[in-house]
Amino acid sequence: MTILGIDVGSSSVKAALLRDGKIVGPIARVEFPTRFDGPKVEVEPDQIPKAVLLALEQIGPKVKSVDLIAFATMAPSWVAMDKSGRPLTPIVTHQDRRSISVARDLEARVGQARHLELAGNRPFPGGISSTTAAWFLKHEPALMKKADLVGHLNTFLHRQFTGTRVTDPSNASFMGVYETLTLGGWCDELCAAVGLKKSLLPDVLDANHVGGTITRAAARGFGLKQGTPMTVGCMDTSAALLLTGMKVGQLLNVCGSTDVLALCTDDPKPHERLLTRAVGVGRRWMSVSTLAAAGSALTWAKAQLFPDLTPAQFHRRMSILAGSPLDSTVRFDPYLAGERTSIEQKQGAFTGLTLSTTREHMLHAMIDALARASADRIVLLKAQGKKLRSDVFVSGGVQGGLDKLLHRDWPGRWTFRSEPEATLRGLALLTP
Repeated sequence: MTILGIDVGSSSVKAALLRDGKIVGPIARVEFPTRFDGPKVEVEPDQIPKAVLLALEQIGPKVKSVDLIAFATMAPSWVAMDKSGRPLTPIVTHQDRRSISVARDLEARVGQARHLELAGNRPFPGGISSTTAAWFLKHEPALMKKADLVGHLNTFLHRQFTGTRVTDPSNASFMGVYETLTLGGWCDELCAAVGLKKSLLPDVLDANHVGGTITRAAARGFGLKQGTPMTVGCMDTSAALLLTGMKVGQLLNVCGSTDVLALCTDDPKPHERLLTRAVGVGRRWMSVSTLAAAGSALTWAKAQLFPDLTPAQFHRRMSILAGSPLDSTVRFDPYLAGERTSIEQKQGAFTGLTLSTTREHMLHAMIDALARASADRIVLLKAQGKKLRSDVFVSGGVQGGLDKLLHRDWPGRWTFRSEPEATLRGLALLTP
């Protein structure tokens, strides 16, 4: 079987042909822009299909002969659509923080413990997209009256490619109105608290189910074959976890702009400082702790503090500093992109600056703070009651030196197994 795998990340679309669990031929990659406007973080919805089309064009005519299309997407990536499937709103990403006040009101209405019990998560602004839905219902009521369907990117792409209304349990978990801990479907109580009609929500099917087949219009528009089956799809980290075998206690660390550490479990226990979601296939869940700005924080440091260094010189400087003890009073709070598990958003900050502070001191403090924040997550995940396996699967776009930096202070003994392109390769296992 030949599978066309499509991975829609936070900044680019990657696509490749997969056969027997392996990537066959080159990987196509097309970047798309994200708009940052204060607390609003959005992608224009037409940018995603354009990027997918360009990626498929890079692969060429072979996309017409695949047996199955499987895809994974970033999430949350909320969007509202009209009856014809046209987007009414931008795609609101997980970095969006416009809905802080709405999130406060929603949690006060439901109660923190009750919301955790029902949804498996607190209503984190942007990170749990019920807050985004509530924001648009409050601030754009006329627009939302035109809405016929709301969901994340996998729902949007299915609407474009197959005309169906589907999502999977992993995406549903982060929509904030789904009974995540039981996989019990859309929750009446949470929908009522948000003010969201259940008729606007997609059908929830396991990620490896066929969600629909390529329509004539999509075949013509994207160079595909009409009738090709397309799986429902899942969140990108879920696809990577499939590659690990989904063993209970398995850790998956996706080191990138955002650093994601996920624990696979068969007995989810919600925690106010963790994100809890279904894997999307079978009865497996993930307890997730995230550093919202990891690689992106160091990218910021390179641009702002070391613009004169080449990337190679900067990485060598980081490596030297990471291996030496912090020798200054400078400290850093690693929240340049806020915090995924907090309603009240923290911000990044340096303290302890003096007239003798150098840029090396500042970078050293950033490295130290990120390493400590990464290590603190191990203690948090151990408290979930599952024995952690000592072998850790590691993937991500900038894992090179970043993974070693982030693992520097982990307590205990670990074996790190690098799995490049884990999301794309995991899609080979997303078969009916």
